[in-house]
Amino acid sequence: MSDSFETMRFSAAADAGAEIARWFDYLESERRVATKTVDAYGRDIAQFCRFLTGHLGEPPSLNLLASLRAVDFRGFLAARRNDGVESRTLARQLSAIRSLYRFLERRNVLTNPAVAALKGPKLPHSVPKPLAADAAKRTVTDPAIPSAAETPRWVEARDAAVLTLLYACGLRISEALGLNRRDAPVNATQSSMNITGKGGKTRMVPVLPVAREAVERYLDLCPHHLTANGPLFVGVRGGRLNARNIQLLMQRLRSGLGLPDTATPHALRHSFATHLLSNGADLRSIQELLGHASLSTTQIYTEVDRTHLLEQYAKAHPRARV
Repeated sequence: MSDSFETMRFSAAADAGAEIARWFDYLESERRVATKTVDAYGRDIAQFCRFLTGHLGEPPSLNLLASLRAVDFRGFLAARRNDGVESRTLARQLSAIRSLYRFLERRNVLTNPAVAALKGPKLPHSVPKPLAADAAKRTVTDPAIPSAAETPRWVEARDAAVLTLLYACGLRISEALGLNRRDAPVNATQSSMNITGKGGKTRMVPVLPVAREAVERYLDLCPHHLTANGPLFVGVRGGRLNARNIQLLMQRLRSGLGLPDTATPHALRHSFATHLLSNGADLRSIQELLGHASLSTTQIYTEVDRTHLLEQYAKAHPRARV
C-alpha cells in the first residue's frame, strides 16, 4: 500500500479504513488506475479524513461517512480553497470522494445522497497550445542547442530521438521514457509499436521512418550496454532517463530557437494531434493514436483549428453547398 494510504489510515476509524483499503485495491487491480492518480486520490482522501476529524471531533467511521450533509462536504472544499488550492485540484479531490462513495454504495456498505448534490468548482477553460509546424520540425531536427558544457554526440542523438517520438508518434513524455530496449522501433519492416499509456492501457501507434532512423542513430552512438528489459533511453550514468532532462532541453530550445514559452515536451504531443487534424485526419483516429479514453477529450483540438472545423462543416452539411 502506498505511503499516502498509510498516512490516511491513521485518520479514519477502523471500519472506514478497511473499506477505503478495499477501494484502493479496486482502483489498482480492477480499474487499473494510473499509479500517480491512485497516489493523488490517497492524499485527497487523507486530507478529507483529517478535515472530518477536526470538523466533527472524531475520526470518520462508516456511520459518520453515511451521515455527512452537503454542508460538511462544502466545508472541506472551502477549507482547501482557503489553503490556496486551485480549482483543478479541488475538482480532483471531489472526484476522489465521489469515487469512494460510489464504491461503498455498490458494495451496499452505505449510501449518502448528499454526495450527488455537490457541484464541482468551475474550471478555467483552456485549449492545447501546439507549436507551429515549422517550429515543431526545427525542435526535432535541431535539438543540439549549445549548453554550458559540450554535449556528447550520443546525448544529442538521444535527445533528438526522444523529441521525434513525442512529435512523430504523439507520445507522452512518460510513455517515451518508459520504453525498454526491446520496444525500440528499429526493424525496417516494423510499421507500428505498442505503447502502454495511462491506466496501463495499451494502444498501437505508427512508426514513421524518421522516428525509426532517429532511434537507430541514438543506439549506434550510445556508449552504454542496453539490455532487452532495461531502459531504451538512458542518462549519462546509464540509468533510465529522467523527464526533467527533456524539460530542461526544451527550456534551452525555447531560448535557442526563439520558441514560445508554451513549448514544452507535452506541446509536441499537442502539435502531433493538431497538425494531423489540420491535414484531414478524423477525430476518432486521433483519439486512438493519443490513447484518449473519451472522444470528448480529443475534441478540444477542434478549438485549436477552427478553420478545419469550418471546412468539414462546409463539406458535410447539405445546405452549405447550395
